[in-house]
Amino acid sequence: MVQCVKLNKEAPGLERPTYPGDLGKRIYLNISAEAWQSWVSHQTMLINEYRLTPVDPKARKFLEEEMDKFLFSDNAAMPDGYVPPE
Repeated sequence: MVQCVKLNKEAPGLERPTYPGDLGKRIYLNISAEAWQSWVSHQTMLINEYRLTPVDPKARKFLEEEMDKFLFSDNAAMPDGYVPPE
């Protein structure tokens, strides 16, 4: 169990670290499995909307910055003109 900073509640944590480095440690200690799944969905949308190639270093850097914003603040932005599927 972790006190999830994204959902602002105690919830089951991740089974193992899902990202390397200090950010990965922070995610593992402070983000629930439910919030992580929300990020994975958001990341997929970003990859599709911006037509990112995850192996591109610029795309990886962008996604890492967006992951930090999405999970630890309210500053995650949606792509201009994005309309969620019904």
